[in-house]
Amino acid sequence: MSTTTNRAPAQPAPWKKDFLEHVSKMQSPEFVFSTLAVAPKGSSTPYLPRARYCIFRSMWAELPENKHNTAELNPRVYETDLPAFSTDVRMEKVFEIFGSSSGHADRVELVQGSGGGGPCEAVFWIDHEEVMTQWRFKGHAFIVGPDIEKNEESSGVRTVKSEIGERMRVVEPGKEGDWSWQRELDGHFGNSSPGIRGSMRNPPPGRPVTEPYNEEEKVGDKVETLDDPIALKHFRIVVVKPDSVEKTVLKDPKKARRYLYEYQSDSGEWKETEEWP
Repeated sequence: MSTTTNRAPAQPAPWKKDFLEHVSKMQSPEFVFSTLAVAPKGSSTPYLPRARYCIFRSMWAELPENKHNTAELNPRVYETDLPAFSTDVRMEKVFEIFGSSSGHADRVELVQGSGGGGPCEAVFWIDHEEVMTQWRFKGHAFIVGPDIEKNEESSGVRTVKSEIGERMRVVEPGKEGDWSWQRELDGHFGNSSPGIRGSMRNPPPGRPVTEPYNEEEKVGDKVETLDDPIALKHFRIVVVKPDSVEKTVLKDPKKARRYLYEYQSDSGEWKETEEWP
């Protein structure tokens, strides 16, 4: 694996086990993903908040088994505490992740590959009678695209491999070379349903239906194969790198608590604080 791994955490985050157990109880693992959009000229603030529902897929490098996925999968060499989900590169969230990053990308051609790093929040509400807990992830989001192993000189690729790589914990020492960023991206594409893969062939999001578009792009089509060129061109994975995680437990009003976990970059550990909700 080509990356720059610095101080990866020695152990899984103390909140990870509870989070994954809670998410497993959701009928659909939907969450609100918030980003910052560059404000129009003349605005009183440089950025404006944007939010939408997304679907949690897995922790990065921990793709779940799927008997319907025929893609070649990575061996379980790494594990992480980084939530991941898929998106279409043409969606506004991608422009926002790049535009609010240190690179301040402001043109379509600058957001087609891997990169990003803009601030974000991801909020889950587990509305299950045994859980009744809100999870909030605060951090930065990065995009993994099809150039991840094809353009090693790209600043975006280097950023992703450095920022994400430093949180990738080795669980099979000596086998790091067997793991591939591109294979992980392809595995996520294969784990997506034919409907999700087909949505990557939709006409451009946000464009008026009266305007012309590529006739090969059709709403509602399903993609059953793993080699569809249009769907693959648009498919991306978003990886959230949290600086802090909040678990607010509301099951019993008399015992309600918020647990704040803050990542300590110097040690690779998480500091836990129990708070009032």
